[in-house]
Amino acid sequence: MTTFKEMDLRPEIIKAVSELGFETPTPIQAETIPILLSGNKDMIGLAQTGTGKTAAFGLPLIHNTKVTKSYTQSLILSPTRELCIQIHKDLTNYSKYIDGFKVVAIYGGAGIDKQIKQLKKGQHIVVGTPGRVIDLIKRGHLKLEKITNLVLDEADEMLNMGFKEDLNIILKTTPDEKQTLLFSATMPSGIASITKNYLHDPEKITVGTKNTGADNVEHHFYMVNARDRYKALKRLADVNPNIYGIVFCRTRAETKDIADKLMQDGYNADALHGDLSQAQRDFVMSRFRAKHLQILVATDVAARGLDVNDLSHIINYNLPDDPEVYVHRSGRTGRAGKSGISIAIIHTREKGKLKQVEKNLKKKFIQKQVPNGEEICEVRLYSLIDKVRATVVNHEQINPFLPVVYEKLETLSREDLIKHFLSVEFNRYLSYYNNAPDLNARQGTEREPREKKKRGDVKFSRFYINLGTKNKINPASVIGLINQNLDKRGVEIGKIELMKKFSFFEIDSRFEKDIISGFRNKKYQGQDIIVEVSKGQVKPEQKRSRSNRNRKKW
Repeated sequence: MTTFKEMDLRPEIIKAVSELGFETPTPIQAETIPILLSGNKDMIGLAQTGTGKTAAFGLPLIHNTKVTKSYTQSLILSPTRELCIQIHKDLTNYSKYIDGFKVVAIYGGAGIDKQIKQLKKGQHIVVGTPGRVIDLIKRGHLKLEKITNLVLDEADEMLNMGFKEDLNIILKTTPDEKQTLLFSATMPSGIASITKNYLHDPEKITVGTKNTGADNVEHHFYMVNARDRYKALKRLADVNPNIYGIVFCRTRAETKDIADKLMQDGYNADALHGDLSQAQRDFVMSRFRAKHLQILVATDVAARGLDVNDLSHIINYNLPDDPEVYVHRSGRTGRAGKSGISIAIIHTREKGKLKQVEKNLKKKFIQKQVPNGEEICEVRLYSLIDKVRATVVNHEQINPFLPVVYEKLETLSREDLIKHFLSVEFNRYLSYYNNAPDLNARQGTEREPREKKKRGDVKFSRFYINLGTKNKINPASVIGLINQNLDKRGVEIGKIELMKKFSFFEIDSRFEKDIISGFRNKKYQGQDIIVEVSKGQVKPEQKRSRSNRNRKKW
């Protein structure tokens, strides 16, 4: 098998990569690097998250950079600031032995003045998010007329987040004579359009089987009543004392709610979501990377760019609406040859959704039983004993205190001493799980109570839109359309329901008028978009009526 040392990369790059512990390239790197080193051919790389795509395009870009030239030679676009920061960090590490090499990250949520100063110094590679890149182009501080390389990383996610128009604006400002590299986990229709318009006879590389999970990741599901979902999450954390994982939630409000509950209940957890400032996000992510946090509660978008190789668990507090999102989530564990466990906490009404995920994943989930109190107490007890045995005793520091300690404990027998010791550390679990109920849902014996939504202080309005699965849209597409047509950021999005010919979505009620006006006279793939405020639940006969009305309009 080829090693990095056998590739035609600059010695300074080989030295940096070796120090990072990389010897053998991943499949996407082995396929991509030789092509990018040997010519200027456009390329499409299809590979899942965590396969080493940054080095696949980053090492050749660094190798081909003309350090003596002070203008921007390569632009890398990423969907989120977290991923932007991670790419910048990786490129900095790969190029640290090349004198004079400069790379800068530009993204929203950070001071633009500092980024302008860095651009004025001359940067060979610019890594940026679409919004900030356009802002700096308009201000005249980011000049792309001489770039020779353009990279679209996580291109499918950029489209899902509503950046299609931004990408078109940026791509039109770049020269025709350049190498364009597009990396994506999937190939939606929007990417096919970009490929047709902006790539010239691209080389296509597909690594791994599309939409399948890693072989070293086990997929488990626990079926509980909706009201017991949080209790089940706590038990899973308790029965895995060394857990180091991410809990994925659907919305920012849910993320904050679950993280707050875990912290109040004494768990080593924190939240990562879109309402945090950049400084707060950096602080949380640095603590998690350093394993000062055991559990990170996050939304999918907020977790983009969080590159951690040794996660033990991924927990889906809710199954995502899009099965492909589950593949991305589960791919964050079981990396670097290690094993991992991806868990879904579901209720009885979600069995159909689980089957769709299984079909997309091409793997079967293993049903597990939520552990009872006795099982958890046993695991925690033995974990405590193992921790005590492994503790290093500092005899020099502790010996002066022993005579008084012996005197205070001399009335206790060996058995009593052990019982007292365990009780000090263990009474919390014993009392909490005393007579703990069974949380496993009974299938088919009783109707599941409706899950109450915890929406905080946000009041939602429900909207009808005349697009459905027939139009090949998914929840991510709906979010993208909202972002495209609502001229505001940070608006809370609630539940999304997809039908065959139409759908429903929920938005913070304060933005009703903005939604209606934003979608006015807009089209989707040539079809007029109709968006209306929906009142209450839609009955079956109303669905048929709306379907007929839509058929006439189409």
